Amino acid sequence: MIQKLTAPISVFALFNHKRRSFEPFAIMWEGRQYKVKKIGYHHKIKEGNTLFHIFSILCDTLFFRLKLNTDNLLWTVEEISDGETN
Repeated sequence: MIQKLTAPISVFALFNHKRRSFEPFAIMWEGRQYKVKKIGYHHKIKEGNTLFHIFSILCDTLFFRLKLNTDNLLWTVEEISDGETN
């Protein structure tokens, strides 16, 4: 089931200076930690003057769509899915 929401989330991320890459490796949501198994997609969008990074990640059996606001460095979870149809 796909659930759309906008909720703050804690993200543990790694910046690799050699590859010049930035990737989330774990998230903390509703008191539970999820390890990122795979980053499915990463893209950028601009809303007004604010740049956002969108990450689609897989954590065990859940899919998360995360949004990073580059102005204030706040992360939000935009969508959660367990892979089942609604």
